[in-house]
Amino acid sequence: MSLTDKAIAQIRELIASGALPPGAKLPPEPELASQLGLSRNLAREAVKALSVARVLEVRRGDGTYVTSLQPSLLLEGLGGAVELLQGDPAAVLDLMEVRRLLEPAATALAATRLSEAGLAEVKRHLDTMREAREDVERLNAHDVAFHRAIVAVTGNETLISLLEGISGHTLRARIWRGLVDTRAAGRTLAEHEAIYTALASREVSLAHAAALLHVSNTEQWLREHLKSTQALTTATAFP
Repeated sequence: MSLTDKAIAQIRELIASGALPPGAKLPPEPELASQLGLSRNLAREAVKALSVARVLEVRRGDGTYVTSLQPSLLLEGLGGAVELLQGDPAAVLDLMEVRRLLEPAATALAATRLSEAGLAEVKRHLDTMREAREDVERLNAHDVAFHRAIVAVTGNETLISLLEGISGHTLRARIWRGLVDTRAAGRTLAEHEAIYTALASREVSLAHAAALLHVSNTEQWLREHLKSTQALTTATAFP
């Protein structure tokens, strides 16, 4: 572990222990460095790193504060990190696998907590998807919004933030599917209809199964498409 990493760990320990709770102001840099037995340069580097991670907020002319430490804030960088992985087929498949593990469970949880207003929001996006079946980008935008509305019903901020970071950034793969596979729109709508029907009836097991089928189908299509593309590339390179 580098000296900077150790300095970061010391500040994180102050926060985790409650010595610096959410919203607390850190001591001035010289005092913080002295308190932790660090050089001012190390203290500065640690604060900078924790600011990037949204654990700390540096307010110019005021000081440095511990943020709210809410999941939506701390996990905000996940989406950006995921975006950087989009060019790697293996990474995209890994993301789809994680989505398959999380989203069906989130959909099942939503079935137990769904209000009429929440159900209406889910239906609004489904209706728009029906109208937009010839417009791939619009269809996929409301596909994302459909799932986001479902996960929002859970009220679990950590789950919401995780899936937003992962699912929101697999949009490119879903648009790709719509452009390449002309039958995808019909299948996508049918799968979303099944999810909505399960939610409307508050059938927890059915909601989980419908969401699992939907995500698994997308993942399987992507795996097969990448495999065939790789085979075509190899055949072209080595005739």
